[in-house]
Parts: sequence; C-alpha cells; structure tokens
Amino acid sequence: MAEEMLDWFFYEQKARERGYETVCGIDEAGRGPLAGPVYAAAVILPFRCSIEGLNDSKKLSEKKRERLFGVIQEEAIAYGIGYATEKEIDEINILQATYLAMKRAVEALPVPASWALVDGNRMPPLPIPGETIVKGDAKSASIAAASILAKVSRDRIMRELGEKYPEYDFSSHKGYGTKGHYDAIKAYGVLPEHRKSFLKNLAEK
Repeated sequence: MAEEMLDWFFYEQKARERGYETVCGIDEAGRGPLAGPVYAAAVILPFRCSIEGLNDSKKLSEKKRERLFGVIQEEAIAYGIGYATEKEIDEINILQATYLAMKRAVEALPVPASWALVDGNRMPPLPIPGETIVKGDAKSASIAAASILAKVSRDRIMRELGEKYPEYDFSSHKGYGTKGHYDAIKAYGVLPEHRKSFLKNLAEK
C-alpha cells in the first residue's frame, strides 16, 4: 500500500522536494462536445492523503464520480473550478478556451498554489509555474481529483440543459456529437448553447 501511495503522489513529491509546498493538479472536461462550456478544476490535496476509489474520471461510473465529488471537496486543502463559455470557445478556439478555464480554476483556489501539475502535453499560461504530465489523470492523485471535479461540474450543467431542452437529450450525451444529437440539431435547430465553430461541417453530416 505504501508503494502505491508513493507512486500516486510521485509528481507531488518531486515538486515538494524542489520547495513547492502547495501543489495543485489541473484537468479539464468537455473539449470535444458540440455544446456547453469547457470546464477545468484545480485541486490541492493533503500530501499522501488516501481517498478510496480515486481514479481518472473516465474510468469511473457517473455514480462513483458523484460520490467522489463530495469526498474530494471535503478532503482537499483547496479546490477551484473554472469554465469558458460556448461564446468564448467560438471567439478564441477550444484550446485557448481550455487554457482560460484552467487559469480561472487556479485563480479560484482559496489557498494559493505554488506549482501546477497539468494533464496533457501543453502548458497553459498560468499565474504559477508547473509541468505537464501526459495521461496525468492516471498518474497523479491531484490531477485525478481535478478530473473528477471538472467532469461532474460539467455533467451537472449539461443535465440542466437537458431539462431546458428535453428534445436534445443533453442529459444522455452531454453535448457530444452522437447521431441522436446531430439528428436533434437537424430537426430543431442550433441552440445558443451550441458551439458554432464546431458545427461548420454540419451540412456534411
């Protein structure tokens, strides 16, 4: 168990050894969908804390993510959640909007972080230094926690959209480009919540 915990906090430990005491993990949710905002979260966990069931959000069921959402909020030293709107995505492109959401998540931390562990291979412009980790949500406890907060936050927004526009079935596909979603767009039109830049090739579908 000790070895597993050491691996799970390997990157956090490396940062601490370099003098960075408050290390936050950062991840995003919702880069690919045709509708809705892109979300990001930043999480500072107590070093080597144990959260049962913590994992990459994509490997967890919706029920487990919802349960862990509250546990992470309780256990974390601090967490911040940020997002960029559909309009911002269309104006500055999805990559820059994702960076903006990550920056907002870091700025929302009530306890300032000194180092960032970012999922992926591109470093966003953040107010703090950090590093990227490919597949970081499966390697770092802090990033895994952030992936869950981002994913659950976005899914909740999409379920609200599903109640607002029941004919689009957002609560099921969460805005992703499923056949049913494309069929709904063709039948009922494009909504204000759709990313217009993602629908340029709709006529080909």
